[in-house]
Amino acid sequence: MGIKDFFTKKRSDSPVAAVQTSAGRSFMSSFETFSPVSSAQMRLYRDLRNAVPIIDAAIDKLVRLVCSFTITCDDKSAEKEMQNFLSKVPVGGNTRGLESFISIYFDELLTCGTAVGEIIPTVSGSFGALYNTCLDDIQLKRNENGFDVDICLCSVGEAKPSRPELLMMSVLNPTPGHLEGNSLLKGLPFVSSILMKIYNTIGTNFERVGNVRYAVTYKPQNDALDKAYAKERALQIASEWSKAMNSSGSVHDFVAVGDVQIKAIGADNQILDCEVPVRQMLEQIVSKTGLPPFMLGLTWSSTERMSAQQADILTSELEHYRKILEPVLLKIGNTYLRMNGYTSEAQVEWKDICLQDAVETAKARLYNAQAEKTEKEESLNEKKL
Repeated sequence: MGIKDFFTKKRSDSPVAAVQTSAGRSFMSSFETFSPVSSAQMRLYRDLRNAVPIIDAAIDKLVRLVCSFTITCDDKSAEKEMQNFLSKVPVGGNTRGLESFISIYFDELLTCGTAVGEIIPTVSGSFGALYNTCLDDIQLKRNENGFDVDICLCSVGEAKPSRPELLMMSVLNPTPGHLEGNSLLKGLPFVSSILMKIYNTIGTNFERVGNVRYAVTYKPQNDALDKAYAKERALQIASEWSKAMNSSGSVHDFVAVGDVQIKAIGADNQILDCEVPVRQMLEQIVSKTGLPPFMLGLTWSSTERMSAQQADILTSELEHYRKILEPVLLKIGNTYLRMNGYTSEAQVEWKDICLQDAVETAKARLYNAQAEKTEKEESLNEKKL
């Protein structure tokens, strides 16, 4: 076979051969090839969302901004049937709709870096439901060819599911050689721990300073009688001071004889200004989420041009996430079509991220049309001359 025949010959879709540079196949391969998806680090990320509300709000906003789509196909009758079913498909037994499934799927992907879903068929073999798999129940295993990934149960050595074509998995920013992805929150536990220490210190200081405590000091005089009864007088002063402070609904005066000094504890100490360090920590968190600060309720100074640039960056971030989710949606749509005897291919139509993008696009098209019209008029005038 010549070089020309090699490039012109139609190639069939066949499984990939074994990878030469994939390590891990040794006498311990049955243990080394398994990779637990849910670990202590993943639980830390979930706890981090509970501890820092701005992180939880950022992920919720990303989910709402990304997960807005419509699945279509060339066959309009099949499209109508598919859209009607997917809008009501059971998800996990407690909710319905493909958007609900993909929202939970994307939320897990951002939090843990890995998301797994399953298409559940009915007994008759039709499309039955969708299920968001808990990462605590599965492990990832490197396939024998060193390239593909098998989804297995948690027990090591358990056979992979009999119908892997019904499983879906997505990873976020995977590390080369690793099966699982990296969470969007990677790098934030350290920064968040500093932020929580600052907040905890603020609360402690306000408990100490806000609820004023007093130091009552009694100094006996030099005469022998005063020194002899110093303890009794101190106890009497403490009793009267306690009565005056514990009185509720009325004002009580405190009268003492001798050298008595009363000072508020902590009044002479200045509380550290925490505005600058808190903002520095929040800047690190916001930069990791990719959202503009104003979307998270942070009133930081920002110009109109800077806000427009932040909106453009956000658009590119959301488009990146949509590219990760699109194969999952296509697999769900195509699986439904095949199970119901249709040969059409599913397509995903994403809704516009915001109205501002559509307005800017329309303005650009208008300016181009006006410029083209002006050029044509000038060319016609030149020909007449």
